[in-house]
Amino acid sequence: MDKILEGLVSSSHPLPLKRVIVRKVVESAEHWLDEAQCEAMFDLTTRLILEGQDPFQRQVGHQVLEAYARYHRPEFESFFNKTFVLGLLQQGYHSLDRKDVAILDYIHNGLKLIMSCPSVLDLFSLLQVEVLRMVCERPEPQLCARLSDLLTDFVQCIPKGKLSITFCQQLVRTIGHFQCVSTQEKELREYVSQVTKVSNLLQNIWKAEPSTLLPSLQEVFASISSTDTSFEPSVALASLVQHIPLQMITVLIRSLTTDPNVKDASMTQALCRMIDWLSWPLAQHVDTWVIALLKGLAAVQKFTILIDVTLLKIELVFNRLWFPLVRPGALAVLSHMLLSFQHSPEAFHLIIPYIVNLVHSFKSDGLPSSTAFLVQLTELIHCMMYHYSGFPDLYEPILEAIKDFPKPSEEKIKLILNQSAWTSQSNSLASCLSRLSGKSETGKTGLINLGNTCYMNSIIQALFMATDFRRQVLSLNLHGCNSLMKKLQHLFAFLAHTQREAYAPRVFFEASRPPWFTPRSQQDCSEYLRFLLDRLHEEEKILKVQSSHKPSESLGCNETSLQEIANKAAVLTESPCTSDGEKTLIEKMFGGKLRTHICCLNCRSTSQKVEAFTDLSLAFCPSSSIENLSFQDPASSPNTQDGGLMQADIPGPSEEPGVYNPAKAAFVCDSAMNERMLGSPSDEFCYTENTCVPSESSRILVNKDVPQKPGGGSTPSVTDLLNYFLAPEILTGDNQYYCENCASLQNAEKTMQITEEPEYLILTLLRFSYDQKYHVRRKILDNVSLPLVLELPVKRTTSFSSLSESWSIDVDFIDSSENLAKKLKPSGTEETCCSRLVPYLLSSVVVHSGISSESGHYYSYARNITGTESSYQMCHPSETLALASSQSHLLGRNSPGAVTEQDLENKEMSKEWFLFNDSRVTFTSFQSVQKITSRFPKDTAYVLLYKKQNGTNSLSGNSSTSGLWVNGDPPLQKELMDAITKDNKLYLQEQELNARARALQAASASCSFRPNGFDDNDPPGSCGPTGGGGGGGFNTVGRLVF
Repeated sequence: MDKILEGLVSSSHPLPLKRVIVRKVVESAEHWLDEAQCEAMFDLTTRLILEGQDPFQRQVGHQVLEAYARYHRPEFESFFNKTFVLGLLQQGYHSLDRKDVAILDYIHNGLKLIMSCPSVLDLFSLLQVEVLRMVCERPEPQLCARLSDLLTDFVQCIPKGKLSITFCQQLVRTIGHFQCVSTQEKELREYVSQVTKVSNLLQNIWKAEPSTLLPSLQEVFASISSTDTSFEPSVALASLVQHIPLQMITVLIRSLTTDPNVKDASMTQALCRMIDWLSWPLAQHVDTWVIALLKGLAAVQKFTILIDVTLLKIELVFNRLWFPLVRPGALAVLSHMLLSFQHSPEAFHLIIPYIVNLVHSFKSDGLPSSTAFLVQLTELIHCMMYHYSGFPDLYEPILEAIKDFPKPSEEKIKLILNQSAWTSQSNSLASCLSRLSGKSETGKTGLINLGNTCYMNSIIQALFMATDFRRQVLSLNLHGCNSLMKKLQHLFAFLAHTQREAYAPRVFFEASRPPWFTPRSQQDCSEYLRFLLDRLHEEEKILKVQSSHKPSESLGCNETSLQEIANKAAVLTESPCTSDGEKTLIEKMFGGKLRTHICCLNCRSTSQKVEAFTDLSLAFCPSSSIENLSFQDPASSPNTQDGGLMQADIPGPSEEPGVYNPAKAAFVCDSAMNERMLGSPSDEFCYTENTCVPSESSRILVNKDVPQKPGGGSTPSVTDLLNYFLAPEILTGDNQYYCENCASLQNAEKTMQITEEPEYLILTLLRFSYDQKYHVRRKILDNVSLPLVLELPVKRTTSFSSLSESWSIDVDFIDSSENLAKKLKPSGTEETCCSRLVPYLLSSVVVHSGISSESGHYYSYARNITGTESSYQMCHPSETLALASSQSHLLGRNSPGAVTEQDLENKEMSKEWFLFNDSRVTFTSFQSVQKITSRFPKDTAYVLLYKKQNGTNSLSGNSSTSGLWVNGDPPLQKELMDAITKDNKLYLQEQELNARARALQAASASCSFRPNGFDDNDPPGSCGPTGGGGGGGFNTVGRLVF
């Protein structure tokens, strides 16, 4: 029978005769045939279907195959087996390529014929794998549409489980590669039909397996947000939008706009391509999603993206108004884009040249739909011309074109503008606007956390609130200089004059970050402060040398050899700086002098040296509460580094401390002195033979290896720690002193005296100790009372010979592990001292929240104190906290009477203190500062800044005669003022847009907004939801899709 049929279809007989004979062949299918005859017939019909030369042959093949397969099902099941189908899909059929749509049609029909046979299950399993492979090969729209037809009829062939998610993602990618090069209407309609079939298949899979929806949408966004210029995703992806449930729009848009992993460039691309989707004829809800994304971006204040996309796409959106199928969606998007773009007429003016032609065209066709459209467009145009008045030459032709259409009232125009803008000035939004008024409430600006940069933010705010230092920095003439001081000046200027609630100090962070600090990880704020001050100090010395080398040029010139400048700076370093004019700004503001005496208890000879410091590191008095931490005082432990106690990467007891690069002006620490040095001391010391510091009956000799705690069991104060720092120490045992006079190790008494006080006294509480037992760093959580007024004992020296004091950056850290006595050289000079108490007022407190130096959070308390105010003007003497009675005589007088917390609360100004917690700045009180550790045990004072109180301003010589300089910050240079003015204008626009966007979001969303920050019930310390300086700013559960 197969030979008859084959000869018939290839013969030249008339077509009607052929049809009659074919009918007879079909009817003969009811008769019995052996297996070989059936297989021969199946082979012939398959060949006719797949390789038929004309439609008649292919039609005959389908008719005969269907008839014989129905009556000879077992034989067809044996023929249409797994191996045969796999061969068709992977190798094709004879000359027919495997990607030909005819093969898929043949398999589709074959599945229908054996649907009731058991072997169909094997075919389903095979096809689940093969269809995934086919989709990964990015089939053309026609083949993909045929595959969708097959999978729609036989859902059993759709991959299951995890493969189902993969299949959907690959199908999305395939749609993204669709292209239609034809411009003929027939081909375009066919193309749209094919895409619709594929998108309907995805919709069916999403409904059957909801777990595939979100991964599919992730793939959609990945495609449209790609910044790869070699690939442009197809507009056909718009066909998927109509299948996304609208109830998901809020959570999806919020997840997308708040995901920190989505870069601005990717978001811009995605939004532009979504706007391009407006041209897809059958897609629904594209405008809804585009507008939702625009609002979502406004809600998170990504105005740069909104401005860029609006200016880039506004003309394209307007052009879509010409096409009836997409006109409603295009008008909705156009209206939102124009009405929300209220800070500039630029977007509206881009479409002005096209309005008149569009209006005339739609007026002439006379269709009701065109008239209704023009009414809506006219209302939009009137709103924009009202908002951006003052361009009569541009608007007159438009007004003439739309004069026949109704003009909305002024009240309606205002309502439309207020409802549609990114921000709102409505009185009803007062609660929303108050969230933006942090700057106006406190008058202070926060610093944005750039990723665990709270250690920098807290230090910068403390320095900024050091009023005299800030004014000196702002008054410097650094024009043309690109130094770190210039960047600090720029930062201070913005903190003082910006209208922003918080400023992002990215430039200063990159310039001031120590090279060994790992980006985006928590660091030690004290170590950062030391590095910063040293950098500023050394940089100014180099610039002074450079200025003297080329006096006619500005300080910023870079033509002088760096080596030459460094050599001259080294020469400068070796010479003493005695005159204020020769000192750097850091020396003037933070530099002090510390003299160390060591008296041999055998021969009574004395050695001494004077060193410069910028901060004092105060160790805790040994007690049972810290013995468990294996704490050793730095002054008595030669292997313990003062600075190392506060560094994030501390060397172990047996490790050799690192040597920092002098070119980077790193800081120096002398553990034997337990104070911070800005440079290394000179090698020349005073040595008085057979002379010792006069012994006073009231002097207390302390062996700092013996645990003790001043003041009994009461809370120690900063005064106690300072007393402990300055208390005489007996050097015995392993810590004996090598006496040059005795030429042997001897017991000795070591005393330290401050001989020159700084304008700003920086005190660092050594809270991080090294546990030698467990080889970890622990934090000492003991509470410390902070005196509002601190009296610093200063013993001024009237004469010194053979004493050289210097600031140096070339210091070998290894020397710090040697016996102090080996560094002391004899001299033959005596001196006379004059003791006095210098009053200091507490200016700022940097708090560390956490239990480790490698984690936690920093924030600071600060207030404004000027150098011209006396301590009695700023604070009543009775407010000076009492010193421990057992230690008070070290300061040379009896301690003043203690005051109660209620007295402090009553006398402290309610809004004198500020709390700086990254971006957030709030009012607080000194009582809150004192109680912070008792309320939140992990929040402890770490770095303190005290301001010396003088009768006259020691820096008055640099003051301007203008009232602005006396009563406030100095006037800014033009370059700085222009930059701040420009940024303030931008911020005013952003604030207006942001306020309305928040109002719109608050009205449409059910969630409430609670700003981060400090209140009476929550600790102010936080670097994010994890509270330890790590983690993101958003809950990952809410990040559902993008």
